[in-house]
Amino acid sequence: MYTQGLDQKGQSDAKGDGLEAAADLAAFQKRVDAEEKIEAKDWMPEAYRRTLIRQISQHAHSEIIGMQPEGNWLTRAPSLKRKAILLAKIQDEAGHGLYLYSAAETLGVSRDEMVGDLLSGKAKYSSIFNYPTVTWADIGAIGWLVDGAAIMNQIPLCRCSYGPYSRAMVRICKEESFHQRQGYDILVELCKGTAEQKAMAQDALNRWWWPSLMMFGPSDKDSKHSAQSMAWKIKRFSNDELRQKFIDVTVPQAEFLGLKVPDDECVLDKKTGHYGHGEIDWQEFIEVIKGNGPCNKQRLAKRRKAHDDGAWVREAAGAYAEKRAAKAA
Repeated sequence: MYTQGLDQKGQSDAKGDGLEAAADLAAFQKRVDAEEKIEAKDWMPEAYRRTLIRQISQHAHSEIIGMQPEGNWLTRAPSLKRKAILLAKIQDEAGHGLYLYSAAETLGVSRDEMVGDLLSGKAKYSSIFNYPTVTWADIGAIGWLVDGAAIMNQIPLCRCSYGPYSRAMVRICKEESFHQRQGYDILVELCKGTAEQKAMAQDALNRWWWPSLMMFGPSDKDSKHSAQSMAWKIKRFSNDELRQKFIDVTVPQAEFLGLKVPDDECVLDKKTGHYGHGEIDWQEFIEVIKGNGPCNKQRLAKRRKAHDDGAWVREAAGAYAEKRAAKAA
């Protein structure tokens, strides 16, 4: 769902590059340029494999951690219908995480290792999930803005050069489209309601707008590794290109709601057909990625507790699998 991990170079990315034959590297790039899918058992550069592991695992972590801000509202949804819809959405996010962990496992990394890296704080997840959901309007804003930004990132991933990842993204994108629509529907209802409800919707937009723009990662001039990922066709568009697409689509939607994005520089340039935007607070982005956001500690603590509380389920499943294997033998 999220490509911020592309800008965090792993220490082992370069390992093996000096030992990889130039002919193999050239043949691999030729396959990528020809739009062939790279499959799990195919030869690939070690840096390519490591980049994919980092991105896919970060994507999976984001889906799992991303269940928390919305789960916070399951017991307080304003109607049974809204509760059922939100529950279905949260279940979808869990499924997305499982698809993605499975895709990453095809690259030779174990799920235990990936989960361990998340729980230890070594692995990152999207910065957006470290902000609080203080009103019901925030659930609408997450669906509309956060899932909307995710879709901008994810649709190109359906054409990712790595086959298992690209195929997982097809179903994920279909479900994310539903998530975006349900979020927007919440805000439509609020904006048709009382003045207080519309003000709540505007407040949610004010708080989620800038973190949503940060989801696309640093500006192209500060993104050190996007060029290589684009050459490998893991990534199809630059951070700034995707951010601009998101702004151009979302601002008219806000205007339809009667809301205003919290950026006076977000004005349509009739010559280019694009909306401008003000300077993003990248220091805030860096601090959240480092673990100093409003909810970083809370979100990881809940994830660790859930993992520990579920240990008996994993142990029971393992014991059952061993019993069946022994019986079959």
